[in-house]
Amino acid sequence: MKTGEGLYELVLAAGGGHLVAPRPARPSAAIVLYRRALAESAANEIELFWLRRGEILPFMGGWHAFPGGGLERGDVDLPVAGSPAGLAPGGWTAASAGRDDSPAEPDLVPGLIACALRELFEETGVMIARPADGRPEGFGSGETGSTPPPPALAEVRQAQLAGEKALGSWLASYGLAFDADRLTFAGRWLTPPFSPARFDNRFFLVEWRPADGTPRVTPPESEEGEWLTPRAALDRLDEGHALAAPPIVHLLRVLAEEGPDRAGARLLDTTEANLGPLRRIELRPGIVLLPLAAATLPPAGHTNAYLLGTGDCVLVDPGSPFESENARLLEALEIAESRLGRRVRAIWLTHHHPDHIAGVEVIRRALEVPVFGHPRTAERLQAKGIALDGFLADGQRVVLDGSPPFALKVHYTPGHTSGHLCFEAEATGDLIGGDMVAGFGTIVIDPPEGDMDQYLASLDRLRELAPRTLFVGHGAPFLDSVTKLTEYRDHRLAREAQILACWEEGVREPKAMLPRVYPEIAPAVAPLAERQILAHLVRLERRGRIQP
Repeated sequence: MKTGEGLYELVLAAGGGHLVAPRPARPSAAIVLYRRALAESAANEIELFWLRRGEILPFMGGWHAFPGGGLERGDVDLPVAGSPAGLAPGGWTAASAGRDDSPAEPDLVPGLIACALRELFEETGVMIARPADGRPEGFGSGETGSTPPPPALAEVRQAQLAGEKALGSWLASYGLAFDADRLTFAGRWLTPPFSPARFDNRFFLVEWRPADGTPRVTPPESEEGEWLTPRAALDRLDEGHALAAPPIVHLLRVLAEEGPDRAGARLLDTTEANLGPLRRIELRPGIVLLPLAAATLPPAGHTNAYLLGTGDCVLVDPGSPFESENARLLEALEIAESRLGRRVRAIWLTHHHPDHIAGVEVIRRALEVPVFGHPRTAERLQAKGIALDGFLADGQRVVLDGSPPFALKVHYTPGHTSGHLCFEAEATGDLIGGDMVAGFGTIVIDPPEGDMDQYLASLDRLRELAPRTLFVGHGAPFLDSVTKLTEYRDHRLAREAQILACWEEGVREPKAMLPRVYPEIAPAVAPLAERQILAHLVRLERRGRIQP
């Protein structure tokens, strides 16, 4: 099977001469439900209720979060009484548009408070409500304007989860309104622009009362829910037993150190969780994810660089060709050194594709550090005028000085390219996976540089390694890495079975196979889909399954 010249790298090299505008962010809200510790010895401590999002969810499935979600059309019609504490005058303003940072103003758009409390009820069954006429007396007595009986709460919750949206009329029938007076504003966070789904999210603290109902999650949207202290939650994240986004980590850290009564101003200051112009996305100790706008394969628009280490550090894959992005990266690295004591000692490359190396020369010159990669990556980059200062080999172990020291192990994983590498953080078992899988978009295997046999073998090798968390080159990381790696392997083999069936029916050219193998492919990426088919045909011929 003749492979010809690779197309994928040419597409990447030619694509994206300008920064892509961030996707619009959907207004959303979340509730941090807390209770005072029951034990006298822990009188000043609180417990928070967090949940693990369902694995089926396309956005951050399996991650831990607080109950919440996006604003819905009907939220503006739900009855709300009172107003949250902690809002500055003029807090009810029009939503900010076109921003890729986290604004300081709350911008409480109409319906947002109802959205927060509706989501809390749907996800946990906790109802924060009071008589709509303002009467405090009689609440819980069974009369109009009182707490409904548990069966009625369960029934309307199931109706909401089934999409019937009967909550407004149901609240009215009991003379109730959501009680906004029990909320305290706890900060606003905008999802970074690299994400496939973006939210303009406001957090609110609510102290739980037994009359609100015992929180219970309902699968599949949420799979687990529990009370635990902020410190216990942080420990679980650091130990690699959970994943949570930076806003959640910030809330946990501030509440652990300050408690809900003293945390106000610090909760609202989202800059504490940034490295200057970039969000500090440190999902594991010593692993900081730095998404940079890059000329990559749509629908992705960013490539993740990584700062690895607790003192001396390596920077992985500075892939942006844009001057402004590299300036932001350099400023973030300067702040990481001054504030966290983390200094870049070298640049490491997972592979040679343009969207992973475009910023190498700029960053190397600015930091005056060497660049390392696989020897085959060095061969490909030499033709582009980029010289490596040294090589990384399969099984090589590098221990970076720090507190504690940070050990990295190199894994050779060819297939996407002939020189592809992954880097394992030994202490936690996490893996920087480059382009082995994608959190956003797809992985193209493009002959002759790409090799499907090698790629499948590399997937199998990583499955045996069973990394605790898989940090990818594009998009969000995966906590259940073995499941994701198996999914990729099974998907490729299923695609190969389709290609073999086409061949056996006399359809022999990749272009002719496209309508059956990729029936919904966009015309713009059809040539790359043909290269994927070609990669499978090469593998089938090599294995004796087809004859040229």
